[in-house]
Amino acid sequence: MPFISINPATGEVLAQFPANSPAEVEAALDASANAFEKWRTTSFDDRAILMNRAAELLENEVSSVAEMLTSEMGKTLIAAKGEVAKCASTMRYYAEHAESLLKEEIIASPASRSGIRYEPLGAVLAVMPWNYALWQAVRFIAPSIMAGNVGVLKHAHNVPITANFLEDLFLRAGFPKGVFANLFLSHDALSAIIADDRIAAVTLTGSEGAGVRIGQLAGANLKKCVLELGGSDAFIVAGSADMARTIPMAVTGRIQNNGQSCIAAKRFIVVKERADEFIDGFVAAMSAVVVGDPMDPATVLGPLVNEEQRDLIDAQVQDSVAKGAKLRTGGKKIEGKGFFYPATVLTDVPRDSRAGCEELFGPVAIVEVVENLTEAIELANSTPWGLGGSIWATDQAEINQAIGGIEAGMVFANAIVASTPELPFGGIKKSGYGRELSAQGIREFTNVKTFYVA
Repeated sequence: MPFISINPATGEVLAQFPANSPAEVEAALDASANAFEKWRTTSFDDRAILMNRAAELLENEVSSVAEMLTSEMGKTLIAAKGEVAKCASTMRYYAEHAESLLKEEIIASPASRSGIRYEPLGAVLAVMPWNYALWQAVRFIAPSIMAGNVGVLKHAHNVPITANFLEDLFLRAGFPKGVFANLFLSHDALSAIIADDRIAAVTLTGSEGAGVRIGQLAGANLKKCVLELGGSDAFIVAGSADMARTIPMAVTGRIQNNGQSCIAAKRFIVVKERADEFIDGFVAAMSAVVVGDPMDPATVLGPLVNEEQRDLIDAQVQDSVAKGAKLRTGGKKIEGKGFFYPATVLTDVPRDSRAGCEELFGPVAIVEVVENLTEAIELANSTPWGLGGSIWATDQAEINQAIGGIEAGMVFANAIVASTPELPFGGIKKSGYGRELSAQGIREFTNVKTFYVA
């Protein structure tokens, strides 16, 4: 299967790469295994020097790297620059904090000395998606490499330029060959790779279906696995919400990354007493979203990643309207070059419609009205996903009720759900298991070794 990069704003083919041959895969796995034996004993200080050097390269090349991301997957240039900066700052965070996060812990017991050590596992295979082609990979790479592991990346088929750039970035920073490698692997090749003894663990960010498959393969080979899957995050508007802040953030929460984010706000649940105010303001704001060339600073919403994704989101909208949903704005494919779709709002969405029961991976919001906050939380929990959610309120009791009641891995109050290196990231239910980032994330791919000295 070739790895083809297509500019979603124009349909232009940017680059094409063949899948790696079996001999190339074998050589890469050997290099990873050999690199691990030396890298695992490299000091935190020496690892940090190289990680900071990689961060510095990114910081010096923000403009060109951002243009690469925008050209390859369509995010706005402003968003792409933010992604690059976030990657660099996360690299610096783990360069600074990895040693303390993995510090030996002394635990009292009948022994004269006992406790826990966090030791690296080996080569970790990362199966990563296209939507945050740089960030998703870096948020795995930075903590894993700083923990003493080595990484093998199998990136999405439509972002091969970014995948190659990442391997080159770490080599330019001075990391030994094999500490981080990119492989162009077909999905069919994953079974053999995960079974290989040189791969110690696997992490995936992707769809529920991909998570099931990777989880099965990892389990069959008794390999540690972390899965970050889909979401249908609820954005709850409580009675005490500050609408002047809530409505603009609702728009941002829905259309960030052109609506293609697992943690984007997708279901807007508003209590009845504030419903008219919120819906009127939200529809007006979504109607004003500027769609266009993602390289243009005036553009707020760029194209979807490909024609298939654009047609999927349109099919979900049309099915729901046909079943009785009210289309408040948007809802029609934009003709011409590129894969553009307008910011769209649906209300009165039937539960049996596609927008009512499927994840919407595009700039389409559904608004649901409930009697009170208790009912809002119940509705938020009524999906099979549990990645994130947010509560918009000024009353602390309402905030506390939502934080305690929403069934998700992350709940944000008066802020859209986001990832940050200081806090663990991940979900529950069909949104996956395990955590990335923070102390919990860096420890996922370590051997939590108990020691006991009599």
